[in-house]
Amino acid sequence: MANGKAKPAETHAVERIGWLRAAVLGANDGIVSTASLLVGVAAAASSKQEVVVAGVAGLVAGAMSMAAGEYVSVSSQADTEAADLAKERRELAEMPEFELEELTATYRARGLSDDLARQVAQELTAHDALGAHARDELGLADMHRARPIQAALTSAATFSVGAALPLIAAIMLPLARIPFTVSLAALAFLMLLGGVGAAAGGAPVAKGVVRVAFWGALAMAATYAIGSLFGTSVA
Repeated sequence: MANGKAKPAETHAVERIGWLRAAVLGANDGIVSTASLLVGVAAAASSKQEVVVAGVAGLVAGAMSMAAGEYVSVSSQADTEAADLAKERRELAEMPEFELEELTATYRARGLSDDLARQVAQELTAHDALGAHARDELGLADMHRARPIQAALTSAATFSVGAALPLIAAIMLPLARIPFTVSLAALAFLMLLGGVGAAAGGAPVAKGVVRVAFWGALAMAATYAIGSLFGTSVA
């Protein structure tokens, strides 16, 4: 405290890791998968309507898939966390002395002296035994806890937004221009997303931009090549 004013609470980028991961993954997948689908279908299609229908179907299917996948995956993580907490709660009730020694050993391994490690373990156990073991033994912090519904909704929403960007571009373009222009637009969207995601997470912006641009370009090039080969063979 200085000049009678309390120091404001610090915020850290890691506190945003839960929703930020789902948001970036959803938007990135929406842009890459939908743009790749549009480019691939446009390379083989004979009408713009086919491309648009494929894009809309890809958006809906992708959003539902992202939501379901995130929910199932994060729910499994939440179930594991709940099982570990139930085990700790049972052990604290059945053998508190052993759990106190275990917590003491954890702090000792982190560099505290024997006496200080035991004192810290005793005081934290008296304050919130389960919370201390969850945080320091299991590594379960509130900011990292699994939140299945939040992850599912975030992924579905951001996938839809990401997918809508190349789809709108495709709707506005003639069929012949869709592969090239949608690819460029998608790369621009990906680079913007990579920069925003890196900045929000406190990571180097240039690295985030290059990373998403490279993989996005690779995906669209692959689907365009496949679409061209398929279209040629059908013709």
